[in-house]
Amino acid sequence: MHDPPRILAVDDTPENLEILRMRLEANGYEVVTAADGEEGLAEARARKPDLILLDIMMPRLDGISVVRMLKQDVSLRSIPVILVTAKADTRDVVEGLDAGGDDYLTKPFEHRALLARVRSMLRQKALHDTVESQAHSLEDQAAQLAAWNRSLEQTVAEQVAEIERMSRLRRFLSAEVADLIVAAGNGDGLLESHRREVTVVFCDLRGFTAFAETAEPEEVMTVLGEYHCCLGEQITRHGGTLERFVGDGLLVVFNDPLPCADHTERAVSMAAAMRDAIDEHSERWRKRDYFLGFGIGIARGHATIGQIGFDQRSDYAVIGTVPNHAARLCEEAKSGQILVSQRVLGIVEPLVESAPVGELTLKGFRRPMLAYEIVRWLG
Repeated sequence: MHDPPRILAVDDTPENLEILRMRLEANGYEVVTAADGEEGLAEARARKPDLILLDIMMPRLDGISVVRMLKQDVSLRSIPVILVTAKADTRDVVEGLDAGGDDYLTKPFEHRALLARVRSMLRQKALHDTVESQAHSLEDQAAQLAAWNRSLEQTVAEQVAEIERMSRLRRFLSAEVADLIVAAGNGDGLLESHRREVTVVFCDLRGFTAFAETAEPEEVMTVLGEYHCCLGEQITRHGGTLERFVGDGLLVVFNDPLPCADHTERAVSMAAAMRDAIDEHSERWRKRDYFLGFGIGIARGHATIGQIGFDQRSDYAVIGTVPNHAARLCEEAKSGQILVSQRVLGIVEPLVESAPVGELTLKGFRRPMLAYEIVRWLG
């Protein structure tokens, strides 16, 4: 709606147009005039009035034809039309209303009747404009809501992907390290196959097989839970990466996926802390008539590292002689012993009290390997 409302008066008689203009302007309306149907149609398209007063009997293009053309135009069909006729023939009125006219006046018309019909039609136009505006607003809101939904779906998908990445990483790493990797945005890349020098720690319980054969399953699971919880604290504290559980055995990697310059020192320090922690548990286990020992092997060298498996199941793995070397040293270790390779001792010798063990013939290795016992971590 315009303010003031805009009314288009179309009549081929100048005197009638002047009377309409004067009466309507006197009541605060803006009035646009046209002298025939073609001019009226052009003015309607150009000025978009709020109401049209349209004479039926006009040359060139009569009022009924103009109504039909107005109602066929999507941009004009909502404008109400009052048909003005000098005829009293009902057929003209019916034909005009059927063509799309909204009301009619018969000449000569009374001033108050004219204004009453004008007000009525303008109320309908205002209501239509309000409904149309609300419809457009709802369309805009629906489009905005759809955009928000798309954005939300994308955000959720990204968060789900991040949770999946975090889940994969937290299987091997402490929560703090996993958070750091995900925040850096390279979690998946760090799990791709690559080669790196690492320090590997392998540890297991002594006498566990005999214990598992005689103890109740519930007792076995209780001991394993206590054992894993005890070692897990030390792995997290020293920044190690848990590569796998093998029954009572654990394989821990240092320097991957996050590199650290002092990875061998961390590994040996962790091993000493593990031994001390398990010693405390051993006392409690002996009181429950469980006689279990604990041994550790540590080796250093290059290995191939990355994610292995298939879509439904995958693991992080360290492949090469280094994990085998650590596992074989662990097999040779007596209860309470930490055995390390010559390369490991060469790195940590100033930080530990050690003792030579001599050459050991290890399964899977063609020549004997020098080994050393870590008696005490000096730090």
